[in-house]
Amino acid sequence: MKHQLEFEKPIIELQRKLDELRAHPEKHSLGVNFEEEIQLIEKKLVETRRQIFLNLSPWQRVQLARHPRRPYTLDYFQKTFTDFQELHGDRLFAEDRAMVCGFARLGGHHVLVVGTQKGRDTKENILRNFGSAHPEGYRKALRLMRLANKFGLPIITLIDTAGAYPGVGAEERHIAEAIAVNLREMTLLEVPIIATVIGEGGSGGALGIGVADRVLIMENAYYSVISPEGCAAILWKDRANAPKAAAALRITAKDLLELKLVDEIVPEPLGGAHTDVNTMTETLKAHLLRNLEEILALPVAERLKKRYEKFRAHGHFIEKPDPATTKPVETPAEATSAAA
Repeated sequence: MKHQLEFEKPIIELQRKLDELRAHPEKHSLGVNFEEEIQLIEKKLVETRRQIFLNLSPWQRVQLARHPRRPYTLDYFQKTFTDFQELHGDRLFAEDRAMVCGFARLGGHHVLVVGTQKGRDTKENILRNFGSAHPEGYRKALRLMRLANKFGLPIITLIDTAGAYPGVGAEERHIAEAIAVNLREMTLLEVPIIATVIGEGGSGGALGIGVADRVLIMENAYYSVISPEGCAAILWKDRANAPKAAAALRITAKDLLELKLVDEIVPEPLGGAHTDVNTMTETLKAHLLRNLEEILALPVAERLKKRYEKFRAHGHFIEKPDPATTKPVETPAEATSAAA
């Protein structure tokens, strides 16, 4: 099995034993009931898989989000949507292959689809810049979002990036400004917007196409201001503490839903989206259609108001006062007694 993760080893071992028993029953000792043995291993395999994948740690979910066989943006554009037609260029500098945009159909709706795209091999990763968009990628996305807004087409974005490209060229062409403009303009677009984190949701690179009426996240995806490795390097001076950082950051789908930073979790097949791509694409389609119908039912003014309030509510916290520095509040009786 290619690309096996460390925590999947018990499953791999059981699967290997099962395959060997089926392929070469003559190698095993006489008197063994092979059918019963196979059934026992199959039952143990199902239970082991269930126990592992229902109790994943935050770091293990990060590993699944980065799995190289996981469906990428173009896989969903081709299977969840129909009649996808890609459009290119920001009309300012260049074409960015890390950001894929175009028109498509979702059920009976004409929509604009936008997403970050990774590569499957070294050659494609170089072409796609490992899914990290340049400023022109965000400007291309905004150009087409404005076009969709003009013609009243809903916008669907798929997020799968470790972050925007931090290179010298991107800084020279103002990557921070490009993302900031997208944040501002996406709050003002009058058409429905749905964003879905399908894998990695890293920093401003993800948020640059993530301002939406509904933010969905797949069960084994993550959404964070910094990667676990980056956080570990800052806090513990050692990237080996990434598992500890992943837990502290609360970046998994369940945590984000509790914190109200996302609106809905899209369930994945047991073992991850890559284990059953067809089921995953159909599941995503059902969630997108339901949410789109609900958003379309809202008047434009109410939709914009809810979108604004949604993001204004992010990041609220309450500090517990320090008893040592907080003066007790006097009751009226105490105040009168002190004055006398």
